[in-house]
Amino acid sequence: MIGARTLLIPIAAALALLSADPARSGAPLEHLLLPIPGGRFTMGDADGEANEAPHSAVVRPFRMMRHEVTNGLFRAFVVASGYVTDAERSGSGYLWDGRWGRVEGADWRHPFGPRSGIAGADDHPVVQVSARDAARFCAWFGLRLPGEAEWEFAARGTDGRRYPWGNAPPEREGTRRANFGTVACCAPDASDGYLRTAPVGSFPSGASPFGLWDMAGNVWEWTASAFPGRPEEVVLRGGGWGNNPYCLRTSYRHGNPPHIALDMVGFRCAADAE
Repeated sequence: MIGARTLLIPIAAALALLSADPARSGAPLEHLLLPIPGGRFTMGDADGEANEAPHSAVVRPFRMMRHEVTNGLFRAFVVASGYVTDAERSGSGYLWDGRWGRVEGADWRHPFGPRSGIAGADDHPVVQVSARDAARFCAWFGLRLPGEAEWEFAARGTDGRRYPWGNAPPEREGTRRANFGTVACCAPDASDGYLRTAPVGSFPSGASPFGLWDMAGNVWEWTASAFPGRPEEVVLRGGGWGNNPYCLRTSYRHGNPPHIALDMVGFRCAADAE
């Protein structure tokens, strides 16, 4: 596993730039973006859900954050911008404990309920952020949320792999390639070392073909795309700490309203190619 000290170096550089000049939109996160070449690929999975019917898709070259947006980065954004999230405005967020439940006092600072906190978790992915919150964060830095096709391409490349690292399940032969839940769907599981979120990049052997971390597991990620046939919902990708391997597949999709915040959902930003 990659150490938190190693990972926090680029995050700390971004935070330092923010502290020096909060108005420098885009600059602090540029070095966290990796180039994705773009291309044609088969999107979907013939063995998956009905909404995963395989079809050809083309994406233009773009860039994407190597890891999910962390608590530390989101805090810096809030301090610099004064932004108030949807969960803070509504006074509640959603928690997963075998099923979803609305909990008063849950927000990004209290991700698992009002008695929880994020002290010492600057390198964990921020959660309890809505799609609208995620879009505002990215826009503050001159970035954007990835489209659904961009997200899937960044996760699997052009060879049709089932997971970012290939076709083997994430727990095969004692090697853990992702932070996820029980193999029998679906509950939190600490056998990978983390009951819920893990520091971003904790499973480097699970990286995508383009070097992106946590494209399977840790937390679901918002995209910029509406869910097909359900325009009032936004597509989520990647699966999270409470899901089984089936939900971690590169083609698996879920949808939620854009104002909802949940403890298993975060995001990463993207940008057009330079």
